[in-house]
Amino acid sequence: MDLNRARWRKSSRSSGNGGSCVEVADNLHEVVLVRDTKDRQGPMLTFGPDAWRAFVEFAKRR
Repeated sequence: MDLNRARWRKSSRSSGNGGSCVEVADNLHEVVLVRDTKDRQGPMLTFGPDAWRAFVEFAKRR
């Protein structure tokens, strides 16, 4: 899988929290990527699309 095609965007919930921000790339067909904006070359979390949707729905309810 070519992760170089990932289009990163900052989470809308990351603003104004002292620099603790994440970015999400959800434009790839098979995977959703999450990374720390302060360490863009560091490790990434990977989710399947269904798992990501479930996580987002769970987070919305909190």
